[in-house]
Amino acid sequence: MSSSDFFLRVYKVVKQIPYGRVTSYGGIAKVLGTPRSSRAVGYAMNASHNDPEIPAHRVVNRNGLLTGKHHFPGTNLMQQLLENEGVIIKEDQIKNLKETYWDPLEEIGLQD
Repeated sequence: MSSSDFFLRVYKVVKQIPYGRVTSYGGIAKVLGTPRSSRAVGYAMNASHNDPEIPAHRVVNRNGLLTGKHHFPGTNLMQQLLENEGVIIKEDQIKNLKETYWDPLEEIGLQD
């Protein structure tokens, strides 16, 4: 599978993350059947920031850290987008992660 095919599969999952919810790089990797590809999911997210149809701000690391924030224009855009959706953030970390985490494996199952 080429990296562009993988990126498209990542974007398909990310587009399903509901408003006000977040998921992790690892959660996306698992639902794609490639559980050790969290870093590749991160590369896909870094490449997606110019596409307004991909809610990249809803993807964080497994601890709820806004690790992708430097790829957004401006200094706090990722945080602002999440806060506008009701996600609570302090010091670049989601404080209500348990309530806002969306598990793609539970919600959409293993992708082909």
